Amino acid sequence: MKTRFLALLLTAATCIAGDGALRRPNIIFLLADDLGYGDIGAFGQEKIRTPNLDQLARDGMRLTHHYSGHNVCAPSRCVLMTGKHPGHAYIRNNRGGVGQPGGLAEGQEPVPPGELKLPLTLRQLGYATGAFGKWGLGAVGSSGDPNDQGIDRFFGYNDQAVAHNYYPVSLWNNRERVPLDNPAFSAHQKFPAGADPTKPENYAQFRGKEYAPDRINEAARSFLRENKDHPFFLYYPTTVPHLALQVPDDSLAEYQDAFPETPYLGENGYLPQRTPHAAYAAMITRLDREIGRLLALADELGLRENTIVVFTSDNGPLWDRFGGTDADFFNSAGGLRGRKGHYYEAGFRVPCIVRWPGKIQPGTTSERVTGFEDWLPTLLELIGTPEATPRGIDGISFAPTLLGWIQPERPFLYRESQGYDGQQAVRVGPWKAIRTNLHPRPSVKDKTPGQIELYHLGSDPAESRNLADKHPDVVARLAAILEEQHVPSPLWPISALDGPAGAARGRKSSR
Repeated sequence: MKTRFLALLLTAATCIAGDGALRRPNIIFLLADDLGYGDIGAFGQEKIRTPNLDQLARDGMRLTHHYSGHNVCAPSRCVLMTGKHPGHAYIRNNRGGVGQPGGLAEGQEPVPPGELKLPLTLRQLGYATGAFGKWGLGAVGSSGDPNDQGIDRFFGYNDQAVAHNYYPVSLWNNRERVPLDNPAFSAHQKFPAGADPTKPENYAQFRGKEYAPDRINEAARSFLRENKDHPFFLYYPTTVPHLALQVPDDSLAEYQDAFPETPYLGENGYLPQRTPHAAYAAMITRLDREIGRLLALADELGLRENTIVVFTSDNGPLWDRFGGTDADFFNSAGGLRGRKGHYYEAGFRVPCIVRWPGKIQPGTTSERVTGFEDWLPTLLELIGTPEATPRGIDGISFAPTLLGWIQPERPFLYRESQGYDGQQAVRVGPWKAIRTNLHPRPSVKDKTPGQIELYHLGSDPAESRNLADKHPDVVARLAAILEEQHVPSPLWPISALDGPAGAARGRKSSR
């Protein structure tokens, strides 16, 4: 009854179009790439300027216990787009080189037809749908082609590896390759031997004339103008601040001499950068500026009051000194343990801001545990169509929380990963269980699956005290969830879980 009342309330609150008809709210979903929990001012950053995102937080709600879909790129996006957690989702790890029919190895493992329920459902409801940035869920011409998964207009990188270079030779406009005025060069190379790493001119070979995010931002703004008169879903999965550290000189100048610098010479396989601290900060500040331009355009077009804006990140920050990044220097993890690729908190707890003027109370904060799988039912409820929520998903709508209502606690939040030697994690209230080494590489000496570690995030958010020995009852309860929620996949095996017992388990949804 409450859900039906909420749907009626939201429908009644939508804007009235020029012809007198009710118009459903627009959605702008902003997704950063490898941005840490502490990388923006609204979540504690002190060295990097993010004035537009900080204002967005003042105008909306901060979700301080929000979790990305996974700890790496492609599976995190799959969770977002399907409403299924990683134990049920089709994509469970990054897998590149699965490209276009005919042999072009540009693309990731493609999702099956009809898999991405978020854009597919919104398009069925009459929304214009656009995606601008990095796709990573299937090459052009494959079953995961964005145009076949509910996206009317796609502009950007299809392939995650190509996106390692911010000066590529081309981007995709739907199924058309658009050339850029950039020379061809590898995104994975070292600084030339014998050259002086202190001289700026020796880094000119690592950039081009057209910065891909600028072209992508232009396309996103064009989509906004073209669709201002009817409901739209604008998905903005930017590549920033993922490696390589590349940014135009005008942005780099904003942080000139601001930080101590040691040139990064490509030791970890990504492009060299003379001033890596300044480059990382400048990339985030430039992203903040472009988000500000996009939202200012929405205001100019009269769309502010009837547009839901979401900002978050696909996973946590990189390990320190990898590719020139320095998460310790910037406190990118916000005091949390871990980094990208792991299920300690910093690997997948991400900043999240939601704004909807007149509906979401400005300047508020929620500690409710939420995850990427929850966005599908949440957005459908916010736009007044909860009945359109697909069956068999794991997401739980937190629309009541956003609107200031009291809502029951999420029963649990489950994650797993086939990468980084195989991991599982589950959170129930303040309790967090994690186990690692479930699919170890040959180089890992201890190939025995790790024991469950138990942390109380309420009293120990940094996960510094393993309480498993002191609370065996809690361990047993959370272990049962870990066992139940993993459904074996022949495409993404975890050796310690996919034995005969695991194969016999049936699929269960947490919804």
